[in-house]
Amino acid sequence: MDEKTEELRDIFMDVTDESTVTERQEETHGSLSSETELHERLEAVVAQMRERYDFGTTLSDEELVTVVRGYYAGDSDAEIARELGDASLGKTVARARVDLHLLRDADADAPFDLDELRELLDEEASTADCADALDVSESTIRRYRRIIETKREMRTVNDRFTDEFENVLRDRELSDRMTEEMQKDGLDDATEGMETNVSF
Repeated sequence: MDEKTEELRDIFMDVTDESTVTERQEETHGSLSSETELHERLEAVVAQMRERYDFGTTLSDEELVTVVRGYYAGDSDAEIARELGDASLGKTVARARVDLHLLRDADADAPFDLDELRELLDEEASTADCADALDVSESTIRRYRRIIETKREMRTVNDRFTDEFENVLRDRELSDRMTEEMQKDGLDDATEGMETNVSF
């Protein structure tokens, strides 16, 4: 290390209060602590929902956090299933996602008018009667009844849980961005006014 490079290193260490050049702040992106905190905050929201609602999913709270993160990352149900380690879990992921109030536009693409099903359900028609009236299978009725019920749950709590998920992830994104900017500013301050054509 020549004199100019060593001087640059010393200035960087003074400005950043680091003991070594390679040492990173504890809460930088990808660090164990920040990942753990993010996971715990999302898991706490999942636990609140499980306590309040009758979840039909067989996935654990930890697996449901993977569903949440995959959904907000734009992953398909099949991609989230692969992330969980089992590509055959696509339908399980879809059901879990609905339990978590994480709906996709395609969830409402029913082979009949959903308003007709809503009216039948309001009249307390049975699953079999709904299936007969709409000329679909009972499993199809159960699927779209769950979508309707989930939308009602979401309206009842003013999308509270989806807002909480988004706030946790937004806080993390903001924290990451601030950390990156602070690191960049620290390096810019450390190198300000120095010659950049250091030869080795």
